[in-house]
Amino acid sequence: MSRFIVLAILYVVLAVYGFQAFRTLFKSPLMHWTYIALFLGALIFLTVKVLTYDPGDGFKGTAAIAGSIFAAFFLLALVLGFFLLLEDIVRLIGFGYNKLVGVSNPDAGYFPSRRSFVSGIALGLAALPFGALLYGMYRGKYNYQVLKYELEFDDLPDAFHNYQITQISDVHSGSFDDYNKVTYGVDLINEQQSDVIFFTGDLVNNKSDEMKPWKDVFSRLEAKDGIYSILGNHDYGDYASWETEEAKAQNLEDLKMIQREMGFDLMLNTNRYLEKDGQKIALLGVENWGRGGFKKAGDLQKAKEGIHKDDFKILLSHDPSHWEDVVLHDDYHFHLTLSGHTHGMQFGVEIPGWIKWSPVKWRYKYWAGIYKELDQFINVNRGFGFIGYPGRFGIWPEVSVITLKKKGLDEA
Repeated sequence: MSRFIVLAILYVVLAVYGFQAFRTLFKSPLMHWTYIALFLGALIFLTVKVLTYDPGDGFKGTAAIAGSIFAAFFLLALVLGFFLLLEDIVRLIGFGYNKLVGVSNPDAGYFPSRRSFVSGIALGLAALPFGALLYGMYRGKYNYQVLKYELEFDDLPDAFHNYQITQISDVHSGSFDDYNKVTYGVDLINEQQSDVIFFTGDLVNNKSDEMKPWKDVFSRLEAKDGIYSILGNHDYGDYASWETEEAKAQNLEDLKMIQREMGFDLMLNTNRYLEKDGQKIALLGVENWGRGGFKKAGDLQKAKEGIHKDDFKILLSHDPSHWEDVVLHDDYHFHLTLSGHTHGMQFGVEIPGWIKWSPVKWRYKYWAGIYKELDQFINVNRGFGFIGYPGRFGIWPEVSVITLKKKGLDEA
C-alpha cells in the first residue's frame, strides 16, 4: 500500500505540473475542469480497485482496466512534465541571463512566459502513447495476425519438405472477455490447415477454472498430425494464493486434464516422433524453464531420452531464455525451437523490413519472431492472448505458420 501511496502522490504532482501546458493552450474553464475530472477519475478508479483487490483473482478484468487507464494518464502526465521541465530550464536560463546583462526593457528581470507552441508540441507527443494504450485496449487485443515463415534445412527428411506447422502460445484464457472474437481467432488457426499444431504454454493466468468457459472453443482445433502442448510459467499456479499446497497441486492436475480433454497431447519433459512416408522427425517438449526467478521444471536431458543425436529435432520450450542459456549449447543439435512467454510486451512498433521495437528487448535478447544462432532456429511467438495490460498495440496477437523446407529440393 505504501508503494501505491507514493505512486499516487507522484501522479498528482505530474498531473498538476502537466496542467500548465493544458491551461496555456486552452483558456476555457470547461476544458480545465475536463482535464481535472479525467485525471482525478483515473486515480479514484484505481484506488477503489486497489482497496478491493483480491490477489487470488489475479490482475484481470476491471482491475486490469483500472491499472491500464491509470498507466495511460500517468504516461501522459510524465511526457508532458518532461517537456515542460525542459522549457522551464530554458526559461530559467533566460531569466538569469536577463538579470546578468541587465536588459533594458519593461520585462527585464521577470521570468519569461510559457510559450504556446512548446505546450502544443508537448501535448501532441504525450497524446501518442496515451492514445495507443487506449486503442490497444479497445481494438488491439483481438487483432489477430497470421505471420508466415519458411525455414530451410540441409538435413530435413525429404518427406517433410513443405511440412506446415501452426504455433500458438500464451492464451491466458483468464483475461478473455469476448467469446465471438476468441472464436474467430480459433477459426483462424484452423483455416491455416497445417499438418500439426503446437501450443507453447500459458493456457491460463493462474487457475485451471479460467479455461472452463473456453474449453469448447479450443476443443475445435484440429490438425491431421495432432495438437501438442507444453506448460508455461503461469500454468503452475505460482502467482495465486492457495489455501493448501494440495489445492495448488490439484489445480495443476486439473489443468493437465483439461488439455487432454481438449485433444492436446501434453508433453512434460518427454518426446514423440512425427512420421510421414516412412520418415520421421523428433518432437521434444519440456516444462517451463526460465532465467532468474522463473520456475525451472524443464529437464532437457530427460526429454532427450530415446532420441538419436542425428534426428531432425523440434523443441517446444515456453521461455526463450532456455534456448539462449541451455538449448543452443547442448551437445544435441536442435534444429527448431518454438517459444513464447515475452508477449512482445504487448506494446511496441513493428514495420516489416524497417523496425521492430518493444521495451521488452531490454529484458530478452530473443523476444519476437525468428532468430538463428549456431545454425539453429527459434520462433518466439508474440502470444494469442494478453495479461496485465488488457490490450495490445503494435505487437498484435499472433498465429505463427512455419513451413519446413529441405534446402535445394525445390530446385531439384
